[in-house]
Amino acid sequence: MTIRRAASLSSVLIAGAVACAPAMAQQPAPASAATPMAMSHMAASPMIVTNGQGETKITPDRARLEVSVQTRAATAAEAGGQNAKKQQSVLDALKKMGFGADQLSTVNYNLFPEMQYDKNGQSPRVVAYNATNTVRVEIRDVAMIGKAIDASLEAGANMISSLSFYSSNTDSARRSALASAVARARSDADAIAAAAGGSIGALMEISTNDFAPPVIYNRANMASDMSAKIATATPIEPGEQTVTAIVMARWVFVPR
Repeated sequence: MTIRRAASLSSVLIAGAVACAPAMAQQPAPASAATPMAMSHMAASPMIVTNGQGETKITPDRARLEVSVQTRAATAAEAGGQNAKKQQSVLDALKKMGFGADQLSTVNYNLFPEMQYDKNGQSPRVVAYNATNTVRVEIRDVAMIGKAIDASLEAGANMISSLSFYSSNTDSARRSALASAVARARSDADAIAAAAGGSIGALMEISTNDFAPPVIYNRANMASDMSAKIATATPIEPGEQTVTAIVMARWVFVPR
């Protein structure tokens, strides 16, 4: 259970109302003159402002894997051609595993000359061309991560650019963290009020600034000779993520 949620700001304001006495016939309403005084008294009331932070642990259930193919050749066309052939083999292997078109996307392609610089200050010359093609795989079952890595390497990939974990649903965890944050803010307000010789009164304002759960990145450059098949499956452990909520609250201070 988990969700990746973008950060948001919400606020609840609770304002007191001042009742005015009904005006007598043909007489000025005395409440109209008292209302500003009442409002001024409320505005002058001391306030207690506290912050609270709550946390909830969740286990990621999704992952993003970036698989790269790097090739080097004497000409740009040759480097690009070799790269295209190998990356197509990687894509075919991933599709055979059940990954759909909506889960596979190219996120980077780079082809550049490899230069050699002469120590005597002569003009640099091109000695080779390097091509890199990176495909992102959206994995909806963390049990498939190791299998996707192994299949990609066996098909011709020679670098795992990155691996990140995240949660697809964090609503319940976020609300639990919010409840903890509010409870902590109230406890702090009670302690401050008691130490100051009073208690907290009406809640005047409370707001929250959500923090999206962090994305856990494990970056590795796994370049190796793929001439032999991988003997051992790649183990992957997603670990835990922390959903954090922070609230700010403002109460009226009531002296004894």
